[in-house]
Amino acid sequence: MASKLPTVAIIGQANVGKSSLFNRMVRAQQAIVAREAGTTRDNVLGKVEYKYHEFWLVDTAGLKDPNDEFEATIQEQITEAADAADVILVVVDSTQYVSDQDRFVAKKALRSKKPVILVTNKTDLKDALPTDEFKRLGIKTILPASAEHNRGILTVLDNIVEHIPAKHEEQDDDVLRIALVGRPNVGKSYLFNTLAGKQQAIVANIAGTTRDVNRVALKYGGRSIELLDTAGMRKPGKQEVGIEKFSVLRTLQAIEEADVCFLLMDVNELNTQLDQRLGGIIDEAGKGMAIVISKWDSVEGKDAYTRDALAPRIAHTFNFTPWAPLIFTSSVTGQNVTKLFDLALDIEAHRKTQTKTRTLNDLLQKAIQKHPPAGLKNTHPKLRYIVQTDMSPPWFVIYGSNLKFVHWSYKRYLERLIRETYNFAGTPIRLSFRDEKQIKANKQRIAEGKAPVTKAYKQQKNEENKTT
Repeated sequence: MASKLPTVAIIGQANVGKSSLFNRMVRAQQAIVAREAGTTRDNVLGKVEYKYHEFWLVDTAGLKDPNDEFEATIQEQITEAADAADVILVVVDSTQYVSDQDRFVAKKALRSKKPVILVTNKTDLKDALPTDEFKRLGIKTILPASAEHNRGILTVLDNIVEHIPAKHEEQDDDVLRIALVGRPNVGKSYLFNTLAGKQQAIVANIAGTTRDVNRVALKYGGRSIELLDTAGMRKPGKQEVGIEKFSVLRTLQAIEEADVCFLLMDVNELNTQLDQRLGGIIDEAGKGMAIVISKWDSVEGKDAYTRDALAPRIAHTFNFTPWAPLIFTSSVTGQNVTKLFDLALDIEAHRKTQTKTRTLNDLLQKAIQKHPPAGLKNTHPKLRYIVQTDMSPPWFVIYGSNLKFVHWSYKRYLERLIRETYNFAGTPIRLSFRDEKQIKANKQRIAEGKAPVTKAYKQQKNEENKTT
């Protein structure tokens, strides 16, 4: 069972350093989220991991047009923040006296009843005001910081994690969660209702807020399934393209919860940049995925040739996820709708495939003999053995030496061979490389007390235990 990640929102008036604070907190964790295909900017949403806690960090500075008037946008911005966030960071400029706008922001944040932290930024400047000056905003927790000079950032993170649950492994509850993901008006809600209505054994409508992810529990072939609908990811009438609204968090949260995601695209409006972004996010999250073309009934004069002509175009656009199956559907006629359940069950089975270590190592040795990895003049990577360490998604670790020289194209080559041997259709797979010399050196340093026991070291020990 996957759990929804907490969300932390940064709000405040313009030019107080919201984006600088965001960038400092995200970069410090080396965990920028928006690495998906086609992304032109990645400064709005970030995933932060700190002291066994994990959360989405949202910078509202990137969520509004800088040419807009403050009064015209700030209320909606803060309302969205309060609705979507679990913790709110109000940022002010410590060199400026409290303004009416600051009071407005603080009042709205406090009214949300969510935990609110006040960050007084730019405290490294000579004309910074004393902390007491900002107590009039009514926010109890006041933390001085300098995003530019990385001062006070860890204190801010320490305070955030006090308000959110620690990340922990949850037991599988044997429910298959399927998320319907896509742009507005591609037919997600219609498909959601059609899938739910097809089944006569609906267990319950699971309670949730009206602005949250819509969900329904049902049975198919004796299997418990939960459908997640992200139809409310943006308000009607809002036509901004890209990850620019708080409500996209609900899509991200649904992806986090899901085992399999159906990426819906309107057959009359294929291959948009946002579709690529969503596909990249699903891939990055390690979730199963199928590309579902909706509204197939609206295509005039369609036949097998029409489908055969469209499929290569779609495959070219999603060449970074060639493993994702493609299916054409119509919620109006019911074409292929029920097949989606069978497809999801197949993808789930592929995600739980357990490989044989001997078969994997035979494959690796044959791959090396046929196509040895290239390196530098006197330094070539040596791949010694491979083992599967995890499922959902399938994860493989290759041990050897000089592995930092393994080219990305060789990694793709190895992935292709693994996929040719095992059926991993519909799921990403992960390849990690562990340098044996570095592992040995780290063990020695830890044994001598010269280095702390890190999270990576613990993970390494777990992987070794799985191989023995």
